[in-house]
Amino acid sequence: MPTFLRVEEVADILDISKSHAYKIVRKLNEELKEKGFLTIAGRVNKQYFLEKTCYGAVESKERK
Repeated sequence: MPTFLRVEEVADILDISKSHAYKIVRKLNEELKEKGFLTIAGRVNKQYFLEKTCYGAVESKERK
């Protein structure tokens, strides 16, 4: 299971343009940097992405 989502995957999941997905990835990575985490440009930690979107709640219900 991949640890990071690429911008293209974020765009697909949220059904948005790649340019908007880049903005979201940058914002989430800024939040992670402020918390002291290392980030990768153009990718976002999958777990953090799911926690910050409504998809985290959906995925946790699917696991049960």
